[in-house]
Amino acid sequence: MVQQNEVRVGIIEDRQTTRQALVALLDGTPGYRCVGAWRSVEEALRQMPLNVPDVLLVDIGLPGISGSEGVRLLKERYPSLQILMLTVYADDERVFEALCNGAVGYLLKKTPPARLLDAIREVHEGGAPMSPEIARKVIQLFQKTGPPEQIEHRLRPHELQFLKMLAEGATYQMIAEHFHIHIGTVRKYILELYRKLHVHSKAEAVRKALKSGLIR
Repeated sequence: MVQQNEVRVGIIEDRQTTRQALVALLDGTPGYRCVGAWRSVEEALRQMPLNVPDVLLVDIGLPGISGSEGVRLLKERYPSLQILMLTVYADDERVFEALCNGAVGYLLKKTPPARLLDAIREVHEGGAPMSPEIARKVIQLFQKTGPPEQIEHRLRPHELQFLKMLAEGATYQMIAEHFHIHIGTVRKYILELYRKLHVHSKAEAVRKALKSGLIR
């Protein structure tokens, strides 16, 4: 029986023990359900049409098609699919590629189960969770890319602060608590921020802000 507000989650992970642990965590937690667990991107592409998840957890270090390239292929086929990457190392150079290909968040595999579940829920509700270690790496990578971009719209002070906090790995809940506002208000402001920057994700917003010099 499907619960109200249940998040349907898929997993692409080549290590059987890790895959089974994630399935057990999801199916053993109210409000979450694993609808598919695959060993590779290739297997997921073949079988996912039978049960497309809301959120997909993808290991970046996969055999065959890499996790970062898999993001591009999966987003092309399922544009509304929300993809959360998992990696062992914070300094993985494929972080940048996966985010540019459409991943909305990035966590280390050592992330505690409770935080992982919160991150999945956050992704489902429009957020973009990122481990602080990964956030720092993303900033370093984005700072190395290309000449400054011109931002057509001026941003309000609170929007610039939102950008800075997003770049530092803050969650929507952390931003809400910092500004003493409701998390729904944070989502509304960030969607407006994306509209002004002509972007569709946290990764794109941070990249454009860094390249334009809006944040450093």
